[in-house]
Amino acid sequence: MSPDSNADPSIEIRRATHDDYDAVVDFTSDIWPDRGGDYIPRVYHDWLEDEPGRGKKTFLAEVDGEAAGILQGVMLSPDEAWFQGMRVAADYRRRGVARRLNEAAFEWAREQEATVGRVMVFSWNAASLGAARASGYDPITEFRFAHPEPDSTAEGPSRVSSDPAAAWRYWTHSDARERLNGLGLAPEESWAVRELTRDDFDRLAEETAVLTVEGEDGLAGTAYRSRTYDREIDDDDAAAASDDATTETWAEYGVGAWEDVDAARSLFAAIGRDAAERGADETRVLIPETARYVTDAPYAGVGISEEPDFVLGIDLTGE
Repeated sequence: MSPDSNADPSIEIRRATHDDYDAVVDFTSDIWPDRGGDYIPRVYHDWLEDEPGRGKKTFLAEVDGEAAGILQGVMLSPDEAWFQGMRVAADYRRRGVARRLNEAAFEWAREQEATVGRVMVFSWNAASLGAARASGYDPITEFRFAHPEPDSTAEGPSRVSSDPAAAWRYWTHSDARERLNGLGLAPEESWAVRELTRDDFDRLAEETAVLTVEGEDGLAGTAYRSRTYDREIDDDDAAAASDDATTETWAEYGVGAWEDVDAARSLFAAIGRDAAERGADETRVLIPETARYVTDAPYAGVGISEEPDFVLGIDLTGE
């Protein structure tokens, strides 16, 4: 690790363990209370790698033996690293903890032969956006989620097939691919994006679902289901629910791309049917953050998230 003249020399970086749970909860439990709190205390034991050498490493920063920060690195492909969960304890901010964590994660990713590293930051998190740029990240793209209702009877004006070759062909020539820099949600890791490949579409067509809109003038849209998962219902949602369910099922679609509003209607209808077949209560579909895509979705009768998310990246081939 290269020396950092701006960081506190007492900062030490090591692998985080399950035994660090209480210390991590202590400095993350009061983060974003107005937005439902931090997710790390809820998922820490599942989120943490069980042992070294499995394409994932969680770094813990300590200052004089006290936990001061955390960051996780994950290899999403042979040369794409993903960094997530950067947190610094309030008492240790502006002392170089984040820089030391980033340096350790970058060094580890290079050892895994990563050539690029990426992070996702909520658009409202100005402090993290500034910290990411200061750490060497450059802006790549932005997106938000559309939320079509699961509906087994949903219909659209165009036919939708499940041909992965057609889906890949549309994706490679789509405006969405250009806007998203070729990125879509990674099936291997929640809340992470990576470059999509032809093999992904072939594999997902067999393992989850690939959808392709066939318009009158040719291919007109595509989507794929990245995963289905259960989420605990928080107190506010539970109070609004009409039954005694404690979890809800989400169907997640790694990208949504289309030519026009009719194609969007057809694609979202197919997603609604697919989600209903999976028993999903909710959906989310990653779409490019552009005026056309973001306005097409509600025009097609589909809800959208209130704010976008940003993806930033760093070239790891240099020192």
